[in-house]
Amino acid sequence: MLTLPSELLSLLGVFAPLFSRPVWEHAQVLLVGAMLATGKRTVTACLRVRGWSHETRVVTDHRVLQRARWSALGASPLWLRLVSMTCAPHGGLVCGLDETLERRRGAHSQATGIDRAPGRASHTPRVHTSGLRWLCGMVLAHVPWAGAVWGLPCLTVLGPAERYHAERGRRHPKLPERARQIIRWLTLWVPDRTLSFGGDGRLAVLELLPMGRQMPTAHVLPRLRLDAAWWPPAPERQPRHNGRPRVQGARRPSPQQRLEDPNTPWTKIAVAPWYGGETREVETYTETCVWYTSGFQPVLMRWVLVRDPQGKHDPQALLSTHVEHTPLQILTWFVRRWRMEVTFEEARAHMGMETQRQWSDLAIARTTPVLLGLFSLVTLMADRLGIRQTIPVRLAAWYTKELPTFADAIALVRRCLWSSCHFSTSGQNSDVVKIPRALLERLTDAVCYAA
Repeated sequence: MLTLPSELLSLLGVFAPLFSRPVWEHAQVLLVGAMLATGKRTVTACLRVRGWSHETRVVTDHRVLQRARWSALGASPLWLRLVSMTCAPHGGLVCGLDETLERRRGAHSQATGIDRAPGRASHTPRVHTSGLRWLCGMVLAHVPWAGAVWGLPCLTVLGPAERYHAERGRRHPKLPERARQIIRWLTLWVPDRTLSFGGDGRLAVLELLPMGRQMPTAHVLPRLRLDAAWWPPAPERQPRHNGRPRVQGARRPSPQQRLEDPNTPWTKIAVAPWYGGETREVETYTETCVWYTSGFQPVLMRWVLVRDPQGKHDPQALLSTHVEHTPLQILTWFVRRWRMEVTFEEARAHMGMETQRQWSDLAIARTTPVLLGLFSLVTLMADRLGIRQTIPVRLAAWYTKELPTFADAIALVRRCLWSSCHFSTSGQNSDVVKIPRALLERLTDAVCYAA
């Protein structure tokens, strides 16, 4: 029988209604095995680290991902509520939307496509590789014991390649359409909270930005092109004025023109935390204008032009669909967006993302969202364990750090899971611990076959 600590049982118990009782027993084994495994996150690796290498009916555990009737999308609102109640119980939620590429090759992966490789797309020449595109929505919340903002995944959806939909005679949804659906879902799951979504320049499109009229509690804050065209709001219609009413006024200077204008009134603000956790003083200029293109409804928004007096960062323009946001709020929330890239990298390094080997469409659509969700689950469990004990920080003579990272958090969770086997100890001599041989063999196997 699977023995789990109370901190993890209270978290996993939230997801039990999504499964039938027989499937839930096997799902718990796979979830705990995914947290304990140190190499690949295949089904067999999860069973081996849990001591089930003697189990002959391994096909039953494979069917949890391939055939069992449960919804990965149904787990997303539960993750969102757990993360928001623990890390951001009050006020609005700052969220992020970003894409990542799961490198995968082979003829069995029908949804794969060629895209920019994550972590290398910002450099030239661009590096492209074959893989699965995932669009992830995260809560960018401050974790007190880590002293930093972490990106905690709540909802991850697969974006198949255009070829995948063409072969099946379906319409291919573009990124703004999928992002709009994620924003709508997250907003409906927490209707009493205001959500501000940060993203890159691919979200600055008029297909997505006007949704604030339908959902007033959702605001979008993407990066903006420096050559964007702006107009002031339309002037009041005069009496006896013939023709259609105007939707915008005379064209305003673009952000690039404002950047080059020596008469632009700049305002200095201190942003904390900046990239790297430091405090940085930057110069900003802001306006409230209308973005309009023929065929779309005009959108009233605030845009902010930012430049670094030290010259270490290129000038950037940001926008917000909520005109009441201040430049400091917009810039602070945009800086948080970088934590999504850190989460993707930590998920590859510690949660085994890109190492799973499922080939059925249903298993592929479930495995990566669950692994990213386990990132949030490990963080929440470490938060509960940190209430009654100090989270240890791994130090070395050549590497020092003051605050714990995700590597320390998952190490604490693994210690708790390993100790839940309730092996007997010797109270007389603290240097000698008696453990069952089966547990010793599992620990040795996990260390010797870590790759």
